[in-house]
Amino acid sequence: MRYHALLVHAAAPLAALVLAAGPGLAQSLPAQGDSALARLNASPRHGEWVKVDAGGGDSVMAWVVYPERRGRAPVVVVIHENLGLTDWVRGVADQLAAEGFIAIAPDLLSGKGANGTGTPADQQEAVRLVRTLGADEVTRRLAAAATYATGLPAARNQVASIGFCWGGSNSFAFATNFAALRGAVVYYGTAPDSTALSRIGGPVLGLYGGDDARVTATVEPTRQAMTRMNKRYDPHVFDGAGHGFLRDQAGRDGANRRAAEQAWPATIAFLRQVLGS
Repeated sequence: MRYHALLVHAAAPLAALVLAAGPGLAQSLPAQGDSALARLNASPRHGEWVKVDAGGGDSVMAWVVYPERRGRAPVVVVIHENLGLTDWVRGVADQLAAEGFIAIAPDLLSGKGANGTGTPADQQEAVRLVRTLGADEVTRRLAAAATYATGLPAARNQVASIGFCWGGSNSFAFATNFAALRGAVVYYGTAPDSTALSRIGGPVLGLYGGDDARVTATVEPTRQAMTRMNKRYDPHVFDGAGHGFLRDQAGRDGANRRAAEQAWPATIAFLRQVLGS
Protein backbone atom coordinates (compact mmCIF):
# COMPACT_ATOMS: atom_id res chain seq x y z
CA MET A 1 0.00 0.00 0.00
CA ARG A 2 2.80 2.43 0.80
CA TYR A 3 4.41 1.65 -2.56
CA HIS A 4 1.13 2.39 -4.34
CA ALA A 5 0.94 5.71 -2.49
CA LEU A 6 4.38 6.65 -3.74
CA LEU A 7 3.22 6.02 -7.31
CA VAL A 8 0.09 8.12 -6.86
CA HIS A 9 1.51 11.08 -4.98
CA ALA A 10 4.73 11.56 -6.94
CA ALA A 11 2.94 13.53 -9.65
CA ALA A 12 2.25 16.76 -7.74
CA PRO A 13 5.80 17.50 -6.51
CA LEU A 14 7.20 16.38 -9.84
CA ALA A 15 4.99 18.85 -11.69
CA ALA A 16 6.06 21.60 -9.31
CA LEU A 17 9.71 20.79 -9.95
CA VAL A 18 9.25 21.03 -13.71
CA LEU A 19 7.34 24.31 -13.46
CA ALA A 20 10.14 25.72 -11.31
CA ALA A 21 12.49 25.48 -14.27
CA GLY A 22 10.72 28.36 -15.98
CA PRO A 23 10.01 28.98 -19.67
CA GLY A 24 13.57 28.26 -20.83
CA LEU A 25 13.28 24.52 -20.22
CA ALA A 26 14.22 22.71 -23.43
CA GLN A 27 11.92 19.92 -24.54
CA SER A 28 14.40 17.52 -26.16
CA LEU A 29 15.03 14.20 -24.46
CA PRO A 30 18.32 12.34 -24.71
CA ALA A 31 18.37 10.07 -27.73
CA GLN A 32 16.94 6.58 -27.75
CA GLY A 33 19.84 4.18 -27.24
CA ASP A 34 20.34 3.09 -30.85
CA SER A 35 20.13 6.63 -32.27
CA ALA A 36 22.60 8.29 -29.90
CA LEU A 37 25.61 8.30 -32.21
CA ALA A 38 23.71 9.92 -35.07
CA ARG A 39 22.47 12.63 -32.70
CA LEU A 40 26.01 13.17 -31.42
CA ASN A 41 27.39 13.49 -34.94
CA ALA A 42 24.80 16.15 -35.72
CA SER A 43 25.34 18.15 -32.52
CA PRO A 44 26.49 21.77 -32.90
CA ARG A 45 28.16 21.67 -29.47
CA HIS A 46 31.86 21.17 -28.86
CA GLY A 47 32.74 17.81 -27.33
CA GLU A 48 36.20 16.46 -26.70
CA TRP A 49 38.10 13.66 -25.00
CA VAL A 50 40.34 14.67 -22.12
CA LYS A 51 42.74 12.78 -19.89
CA VAL A 52 42.18 13.53 -16.21
CA ASP A 53 44.78 12.99 -13.51
CA ALA A 54 43.08 10.82 -10.89
CA GLY A 55 46.02 10.77 -8.46
CA GLY A 56 48.44 8.06 -7.44
CA GLY A 57 49.65 7.59 -10.99
CA ASP A 58 46.12 6.86 -12.19
CA SER A 59 44.29 8.68 -14.97
CA VAL A 60 40.82 8.53 -16.46
CA MET A 61 39.61 9.44 -19.91
CA ALA A 62 36.50 11.58 -20.00
CA TRP A 63 34.12 13.05 -22.57
CA VAL A 64 33.48 16.78 -22.00
CA VAL A 65 30.76 18.75 -23.78
CA TYR A 66 30.42 22.53 -23.63
CA PRO A 67 27.18 24.49 -23.88
CA GLU A 68 26.72 27.37 -26.28
CA ARG A 69 26.37 30.28 -23.86
CA ARG A 70 27.96 33.62 -23.03
CA GLY A 71 28.82 33.15 -19.35
CA ARG A 72 30.53 30.48 -17.34
CA ALA A 73 28.52 27.31 -16.78
CA PRO A 74 27.93 24.95 -13.86
CA VAL A 75 29.14 21.35 -14.18
CA VAL A 76 27.35 18.01 -14.20
CA VAL A 77 29.29 14.76 -13.79
CA VAL A 78 27.61 12.01 -15.83
CA ILE A 79 28.12 8.50 -14.41
CA HIS A 80 27.67 5.65 -16.86
CA GLU A 81 25.80 2.38 -16.50
CA ASN A 82 27.45 -1.00 -16.02
CA LEU A 83 27.95 -1.05 -19.80
CA GLY A 84 30.71 1.54 -19.47
CA LEU A 85 31.00 4.84 -21.31
CA THR A 86 28.81 4.26 -24.37
CA ASP A 87 27.68 6.56 -27.15
CA TRP A 88 24.35 6.82 -25.33
CA VAL A 89 25.99 8.21 -22.19
CA ARG A 90 28.00 10.64 -24.30
CA GLY A 91 24.69 11.66 -25.86
CA VAL A 92 23.23 12.35 -22.42
CA ALA A 93 26.22 14.60 -21.75
CA ASP A 94 25.55 16.42 -25.01
CA GLN A 95 21.90 16.93 -24.08
CA LEU A 96 22.92 18.34 -20.71
CA ALA A 97 25.17 20.77 -22.56
CA ALA A 98 22.17 21.74 -24.70
CA GLU A 99 20.51 22.73 -21.42
CA GLY A 100 23.40 25.02 -20.46
CA PHE A 101 25.69 22.79 -18.38
CA ILE A 102 29.26 21.68 -18.92
CA ALA A 103 28.95 17.91 -18.82
CA ILE A 104 31.83 15.57 -18.08
CA ALA A 105 31.38 11.81 -18.49
CA PRO A 106 34.39 9.89 -17.17
CA ASP A 107 35.12 6.41 -18.49
CA LEU A 108 35.46 4.60 -15.19
CA LEU A 109 36.83 1.60 -17.09
CA SER A 110 39.85 3.62 -18.25
CA GLY A 111 42.89 1.37 -18.11
CA LYS A 112 40.77 -1.72 -17.40
CA GLY A 113 40.26 -2.89 -20.97
CA ALA A 114 42.61 -4.87 -23.18
CA ASN A 115 46.10 -3.33 -23.44
CA GLY A 116 45.18 -0.55 -21.01
CA THR A 117 42.19 0.72 -22.96
CA GLY A 118 38.82 1.70 -21.56
CA THR A 119 35.24 0.58 -22.16
CA PRO A 120 35.25 -2.42 -24.52
CA ALA A 121 32.84 -2.86 -27.42
CA ASP A 122 31.64 -6.16 -25.96
CA GLN A 123 28.90 -5.29 -23.47
CA GLN A 124 29.27 -8.43 -21.37
CA GLU A 125 32.98 -7.76 -21.00
CA ALA A 126 32.17 -4.21 -19.90
CA VAL A 127 29.77 -5.57 -17.27
CA ARG A 128 32.45 -7.96 -16.05
CA LEU A 129 35.03 -5.18 -15.80
CA VAL A 130 32.66 -2.87 -13.94
CA ARG A 131 32.31 -5.56 -11.28
CA THR A 132 36.05 -5.35 -10.64
CA LEU A 133 35.92 -1.64 -9.70
CA GLY A 134 36.28 -0.81 -6.04
CA ALA A 135 34.16 1.87 -4.38
CA ASP A 136 37.17 3.95 -3.35
CA GLU A 137 38.57 3.91 -6.88
CA VAL A 138 35.23 4.98 -8.35
CA THR A 139 34.92 7.84 -5.85
CA ARG A 140 38.48 9.00 -6.49
CA ARG A 141 37.97 9.04 -10.25
CA LEU A 142 34.63 10.83 -10.01
CA ALA A 143 36.16 13.44 -7.69
CA ALA A 144 39.01 13.95 -10.16
CA ALA A 145 36.53 14.47 -13.02
CA ALA A 146 34.50 16.95 -10.96
CA THR A 147 37.61 18.88 -9.92
CA TYR A 148 38.93 18.96 -13.48
CA ALA A 149 35.65 20.23 -14.95
CA THR A 150 34.99 22.91 -12.32
CA GLY A 151 38.52 24.16 -12.90
CA LEU A 152 37.93 24.81 -16.60
CA PRO A 153 38.03 28.49 -17.62
CA ALA A 154 34.47 28.26 -18.93
CA ALA A 155 33.13 26.65 -15.72
CA ARG A 156 31.70 27.87 -12.46
CA ASN A 157 32.75 26.12 -9.26
CA GLN A 158 29.35 24.44 -8.93
CA VAL A 159 28.86 20.73 -9.56
CA ALA A 160 26.18 18.05 -9.37
CA SER A 161 26.06 14.43 -10.51
CA ILE A 162 23.71 12.24 -12.52
CA GLY A 163 23.94 8.51 -13.02
CA PHE A 164 22.06 5.60 -14.54
CA CYS A 165 21.62 2.06 -13.21
CA TRP A 166 25.04 1.20 -11.70
CA GLY A 167 25.89 4.84 -12.27
CA GLY A 168 22.71 5.87 -10.47
CA SER A 169 23.84 3.99 -7.39
CA ASN A 170 27.23 5.66 -7.69
CA SER A 171 25.65 9.10 -8.09
CA PHE A 172 23.90 8.48 -4.76
CA ALA A 173 27.14 7.21 -3.21
CA PHE A 174 29.13 10.16 -4.58
CA ALA A 175 26.82 12.49 -2.67
CA THR A 176 28.02 10.83 0.54
CA ASN A 177 31.71 11.22 -0.27
CA PHE A 178 32.19 14.51 -2.13
CA ALA A 179 31.32 17.49 0.04
CA ALA A 180 31.31 20.00 -2.84
CA LEU A 181 28.47 18.17 -4.64
CA ARG A 182 25.40 20.39 -4.70
CA GLY A 183 22.96 17.67 -5.68
CA ALA A 184 22.66 14.20 -7.14
CA VAL A 185 20.27 12.72 -9.69
CA VAL A 186 19.72 8.96 -9.42
CA TYR A 187 18.12 7.11 -12.31
CA TYR A 188 17.04 3.61 -11.24
CA GLY A 189 19.92 3.09 -8.82
CA THR A 190 19.95 1.90 -5.23
CA ALA A 191 20.98 3.91 -2.18
CA PRO A 192 23.98 3.44 0.13
CA ASP A 193 23.45 2.31 3.71
CA SER A 194 22.08 4.61 6.41
CA THR A 195 25.52 5.36 7.84
CA ALA A 196 26.62 6.71 4.47
CA LEU A 197 23.32 8.54 3.95
CA SER A 198 24.01 10.57 7.08
CA ARG A 199 26.93 12.24 5.27
CA ILE A 200 24.81 13.64 2.42
CA GLY A 201 24.73 17.41 2.37
CA GLY A 202 22.76 18.23 -0.78
CA PRO A 203 19.41 17.11 -2.18
CA VAL A 204 18.88 13.89 -4.13
CA LEU A 205 16.37 13.36 -6.95
CA GLY A 206 15.43 9.71 -7.55
CA LEU A 207 13.72 8.53 -10.75
CA TYR A 208 12.56 4.91 -10.98
CA GLY A 209 10.56 2.52 -13.12
CA GLY A 210 7.47 1.07 -11.49
CA ASP A 211 8.21 -2.38 -12.97
CA ASP A 212 11.72 -2.55 -11.51
CA ALA A 213 11.10 -4.15 -8.11
CA ARG A 214 14.77 -4.96 -7.46
CA VAL A 215 15.41 -1.23 -7.24
CA THR A 216 12.06 0.24 -6.26
CA ALA A 217 11.80 -2.03 -3.22
CA THR A 218 14.61 0.10 -1.74
CA VAL A 219 12.92 3.46 -2.37
CA GLU A 220 10.54 3.62 0.59
CA PRO A 221 13.14 2.51 3.19
CA THR A 222 15.52 5.11 1.74
CA ARG A 223 12.84 7.80 1.92
CA GLN A 224 12.16 6.96 5.54
CA ALA A 225 15.85 7.02 6.43
CA MET A 226 16.44 10.34 4.67
CA THR A 227 13.36 11.84 6.34
CA ARG A 228 14.58 10.78 9.79
CA MET A 229 17.89 12.49 9.09
CA ASN A 230 16.19 15.64 7.72
CA LYS A 231 17.75 15.12 4.29
CA ARG A 232 16.01 16.07 1.05
CA TYR A 233 15.20 13.06 -1.10
CA ASP A 234 12.63 13.41 -3.89
CA PRO A 235 11.78 9.91 -5.24
CA HIS A 236 9.44 9.45 -8.20
CA VAL A 237 8.29 6.03 -9.42
CA PHE A 238 6.75 5.93 -12.90
CA ASP A 239 3.99 3.37 -13.25
CA GLY A 240 4.61 0.70 -15.89
CA ALA A 241 8.13 1.84 -16.77
CA GLY A 242 11.01 -0.60 -16.64
CA HIS A 243 14.64 -0.42 -15.62
CA GLY A 244 16.63 1.77 -18.01
CA PHE A 245 13.59 3.65 -19.27
CA LEU A 246 15.53 6.74 -20.38
CA ARG A 247 17.72 4.67 -22.70
CA ASP A 248 14.95 2.31 -23.87
CA GLN A 249 12.27 4.89 -24.53
CA ALA A 250 10.47 2.63 -27.03
CA GLY A 251 9.96 -0.15 -24.47
CA ARG A 252 7.14 -1.20 -22.16
CA ASP A 253 4.27 -0.31 -24.53
CA GLY A 254 4.83 3.42 -24.20
CA ALA A 255 5.36 3.49 -20.43
CA ASN A 256 9.09 4.10 -20.77
CA ARG A 257 8.52 7.05 -23.07
CA ARG A 258 5.94 8.55 -20.72
CA ALA A 259 8.37 8.16 -17.83
CA ALA A 260 11.18 9.79 -19.81
CA GLU A 261 8.96 12.72 -20.77
CA GLN A 262 8.36 13.43 -17.09
CA ALA A 263 11.74 12.46 -15.66
CA TRP A 264 14.01 14.42 -17.99
CA PRO A 265 12.35 17.86 -17.54
CA ALA A 266 12.34 17.18 -13.79
CA THR A 267 16.05 16.40 -14.01
CA ILE A 268 16.85 19.69 -15.72
CA ALA A 269 14.64 21.63 -13.29
CA PHE A 270 16.38 19.99 -10.32
CA LEU A 271 19.84 20.72 -11.71
CA ARG A 272 18.91 24.35 -12.28
CA GLN A 273 17.64 24.58 -8.72
CA VAL A 274 20.83 23.25 -7.17
CA LEU A 275 23.32 24.78 -9.64
CA GLY A 276 21.59 27.85 -11.04
CA SER A 277 21.07 28.58 -14.73
